[in-house]
Amino acid sequence: MRTGGEKWEHELERWSTPYLDAFKHKVRRQWAPVYLRGLLLPGDRKSIEPIAERVAPEEKEQIHHFVATSTWDTTPIEEAHADRCNELLGGPDSHLIIDDTALPKKGVHSVGVAHQYCGALGKQANCQCLVTLTLARNEIPVPLALRLYLPESWASDSERRLKARVPEDISFRPKWQIALDEIDGLLENCVQFGDVLADAGYGSCGEFRAELSKRKLLWTVGVLSTQTAYPASVQVRAPRPKRSSGRRPTRGFPTEKSQSVATLIKELGTKAVRKVTWRKGTKGPLAGRFAMMRVRPADGPRMPSTSHHLPGDEVWLIAEFRAEETKYYFSNLPASASFKTVVSAIKARWSCEQMHQQMKEELGLDHFEGRSWHGLHHHAVLCMIAYAFLQHLRLRSKHS
Repeated sequence: MRTGGEKWEHELERWSTPYLDAFKHKVRRQWAPVYLRGLLLPGDRKSIEPIAERVAPEEKEQIHHFVATSTWDTTPIEEAHADRCNELLGGPDSHLIIDDTALPKKGVHSVGVAHQYCGALGKQANCQCLVTLTLARNEIPVPLALRLYLPESWASDSERRLKARVPEDISFRPKWQIALDEIDGLLENCVQFGDVLADAGYGSCGEFRAELSKRKLLWTVGVLSTQTAYPASVQVRAPRPKRSSGRRPTRGFPTEKSQSVATLIKELGTKAVRKVTWRKGTKGPLAGRFAMMRVRPADGPRMPSTSHHLPGDEVWLIAEFRAEETKYYFSNLPASASFKTVVSAIKARWSCEQMHQQMKEELGLDHFEGRSWHGLHHHAVLCMIAYAFLQHLRLRSKHS
């Protein structure tokens, strides 16, 4: 993704007006466009000093203060950004993709850095982790939110919090809860999307799926092979009669046993496996082998005197047979949904990974060298604006 030509700076000035209005403060309105130009211009490093050297070599201290030292709230800018992204790609045929991306870091002082799984390196390593929300339509993504995951070791360490200036109201939240809170903000801002997509890091959490359903959202999410479910034919029988002593049972019992999703798919047999083409790629049709069945995940109320759960609401269970492994998914898309519709939703998630890579390689998302909570989120929100502007140029040239 390149800006191309010399007119883009004039277009950036026009296009970024709603953001500048959201900044309000005169000094921030002055330095935000400067930093955006620094992100968009060519350059190997997109940290503060190299950016200042390219766009305002005499004003390094002011740019550093604007991004790394000041504590301005990103919320008004993120709300303006949500409106911009909704204009670009919002609609009932758009997907909201939940994921996270790692920023490798040396040392232990940068906010949120911990020894955790780092997707960029494919192993456990020192890194920061950003929970990401992406709006995508027709394989074109824009970032809606980049929010730092604060590990428990950080959330409970008052000294580290103080040095990194973590706001007092920020406590430990699992990644799925961070994502859910961001979704609520997008719904309040009337961002339009047809469904929510996520990998097994989020989809394996029954509470996350239940909360999406409570919000009347459609979702398609990855799950682990060990996730348990019941066949759709299962019934819950009335509680057994009261015993001579003890509490009266209030929950029924299932007529069938729950099994792992891997076992349920295996019992379908090879005749259930179908080749599905979900879209045309640059090198021809994209196709894979899938199997689907209706199930009821074992995420209902816990049964008495056991660790097992009663059946939850009926959903699709999908298996994707890859050369090296089998992936599993749940989807609450309607029972009438076609094979291709469900598979297309699964495969729409890839665009957020492409976006993460481009934001790092071209906009320097992972180049920020400050240590503070505010500094990281200032850099992140400006990277989001820069990326959305590039997509604006791309869509405009496509339709011209």
